[in-house]
Amino acid sequence: MVDIVREMLAGSYAPHGYCLLWQPWLVWTHTVSDALIAGAYFSIPLALIAFVRRRRDVAFGGIFWLFALFITACGATHVMNIWNLWHGDYAAEAIVKAVTAMASVSTAIILWPLLPRAIALPSPARLAEANTSLSARIVERDAALDALRAEIEEREKAEAALLQSRKMEAVGQLTGGIAHDFNNLLQVVAGNLELIARKVKEDTNLTRMSTNALSAVDRGKRLTGQLLAFSRLQRLELKNFDLVPLMREARELLARTIGPSITIDVDVPTEEALAIGDRVQLELAILNLAINARDAMPDGGRLRIGIRHESLSGRDDVEDGDYVAIDVSDTGSGMSAETASRVFEPFFTTKPVGKGSGLGLSMVFGMARQSGGTAEIWSELGRGTTATIYLRVARGHEISTLRPEAADPRDVAQLGGLRVLIVDDEAEVRDVLAAMLEEFGCAVVEASGGKEALAMMEAEDPEAMVIDFAMPGMNGADVAREVLKVRPDMRIVFATGFAQSEAIDAVMGDDAVVLRKPFGPATLAEALAKAVG
Repeated sequence: MVDIVREMLAGSYAPHGYCLLWQPWLVWTHTVSDALIAGAYFSIPLALIAFVRRRRDVAFGGIFWLFALFITACGATHVMNIWNLWHGDYAAEAIVKAVTAMASVSTAIILWPLLPRAIALPSPARLAEANTSLSARIVERDAALDALRAEIEEREKAEAALLQSRKMEAVGQLTGGIAHDFNNLLQVVAGNLELIARKVKEDTNLTRMSTNALSAVDRGKRLTGQLLAFSRLQRLELKNFDLVPLMREARELLARTIGPSITIDVDVPTEEALAIGDRVQLELAILNLAINARDAMPDGGRLRIGIRHESLSGRDDVEDGDYVAIDVSDTGSGMSAETASRVFEPFFTTKPVGKGSGLGLSMVFGMARQSGGTAEIWSELGRGTTATIYLRVARGHEISTLRPEAADPRDVAQLGGLRVLIVDDEAEVRDVLAAMLEEFGCAVVEASGGKEALAMMEAEDPEAMVIDFAMPGMNGADVAREVLKVRPDMRIVFATGFAQSEAIDAVMGDDAVVLRKPFGPATLAEALAKAVG
């Protein structure tokens, strides 16, 4: 066996060129072809090895090493073909081919079981589809996160608005309570002054003094009306009045409120500008607009208030007709269109927390709408803001005053002999109301609260009632509800420092007659005659 191997390695065989008869073109064709094939075979393993070493994450890396060995062995067989053209080392060629065979078989044995796993690998199309699906899920996730952030932001705004609302409600309740008590005091003062003035008509000095005192009471009434409008406990008292003197008076109030750095121009016509509205709430609305204008002009500027007439038609928010437009303009920073479109929303404000309630402009809009008009706002960044309140044009006007006035004789005649039950928790108020009614010839009985009034109904058999609204225990609406169950024909007048419109309307509906304290004998006579008639 050893001799056979030695004989093989001795190379005692004829070279392959001998078989080709040493034809040059055959010899060199084989030589060049085998050299090119061997070179290509040797380059492929180098590429495979470089790929595997740089991409260690690639699956089936071991099979690449087997391919490299198999291809290298194949290249070696072609080198041996060139060598044996001139030498007869067929034994060495056999060894190289044996190594190539083992590498080939090993590669084939390993490759076929790996084929299903290789086929299961995702194709570029499937990878692209997976990437697209993943991108869509990422977009959905980002949208969900944006929605969650928006929801959190809205919730924080709602919580801040709720907190501010509770603060405003607490302040409103405090303000309403103070204004109610103050109105009761004004009612006692005003009523007694009116009664005194009626008895001293011949004394001009006392008449003048009482008139001056009643004028002060009138100013106090307007002040409490503003407080109640702020607390949103005051029902609108729509009357016809002239806007021209109101605007002139408002100029002095605004000058003290917004400071000297802002120039105020009041442009009003010389003739009357009669409108239908609540004078006190209109004053408060103009004050709110002026304060907003002041905040928009921290470095000073110009505030203009003007009155003009305008006809509106073809609108959904108001009826067609003639209106008086009140323009409040400033030269401040202005607002974007998006902000301007939301300024009348309750609790919407551009001011920091604690600097604004977001109720001022919504109160302006609510006042205008309840008066039968509307409100609009125009603004542009850097060019200022103009807010316009539209009120219906009135035909004639009334002057609200507490100066001594004679009651209408027709009202007095209607009240003669009428039996009236006064229900009020303030003894001084009951006394002054009783004195007024007795002058009109009414028979008066008094009750200090709702339970006492209900107990007196059968014994006293009143024909009409004057009921205070805000009383401990049963309020005026509760008393009226119980009375009407027993006496559906009872005539009721609410005389109150403030009135919750919904509570009264729920009991009386459109038949409710409400007097706002303080009031004089003439106003009381008119209201009671209206209720009785």
